[in-house]
Amino acid sequence: MAEKLRLGGMALRNGLLVHGPTHWAAAVRRRDGTIATASGRKPRVRAVETIAGVRGVVRLGEAMAVIPLVKRALPEARLPFQDAKDFAAMAAAAAGGRLMRRRGGGHGVETATAAVSLLPSVVALRGGDLAAYHGVEHKAIAAYETDAADAADVAKEHDRCGSHLIAPLLASNLAGSALLRRALERPSPAAQLAVSVASLGLAVEVFAWSERHAGSRAARALRRPGHELQRILGTREPTAQQLEVGRAALDEILRVEAPPVQAT
Repeated sequence: MAEKLRLGGMALRNGLLVHGPTHWAAAVRRRDGTIATASGRKPRVRAVETIAGVRGVVRLGEAMAVIPLVKRALPEARLPFQDAKDFAAMAAAAAGGRLMRRRGGGHGVETATAAVSLLPSVVALRGGDLAAYHGVEHKAIAAYETDAADAADVAKEHDRCGSHLIAPLLASNLAGSALLRRALERPSPAAQLAVSVASLGLAVEVFAWSERHAGSRAARALRRPGHELQRILGTREPTAQQLEVGRAALDEILRVEAPPVQAT
């Protein structure tokens, strides 16, 4: 039996983007009801693959670099944060965070700032079909991983969802900010950015550890907040038409990731 590919994904407002080891593939529902697909090679930076704390940040950067490639190949694709209200939420969250930091530091301010930073994601998920396509992402990938006959029968929550980054990211960011304010009375924006990047790198390492030790009590505890976030807010049961888009994206990633046929 061929080894299963390690797949990841990102929900679009009208479809699904799937990441494979070397390629990406996306499928979207056009306004006329038809499905459009596209695929291409992923940008990779292999020099940091063994450097803990750095590799995760670079991998996330690579995933973000795919987004303009998808938009160029599929102009019909509607990205998660491309609506005006999403930009307004991001601007409000950024402004709110700056205002709270100016008024003073401390754990309460850092916790409130972290909570405000989640506002754009909440706004994006509450409107349109994004939460349903997030469910499509989980169901399509899980059906492939488990050989399920129908993705509709698979749970809409997934253990490798990015929501599992939130708890370790918030915890590491709070700890890092506390240490920074103990070392510097007025931390510069560059120092705060360095803490944010380091926190992200640590969160990705915790995420990877939880996957390697999936059966442990500690891993289950670390995943619990993300699982509840998916269940309550982040995902919604998709329709049959939305699952059809997910199957198209999955078929395309399996096609482009298939090993070349050897000539006889």
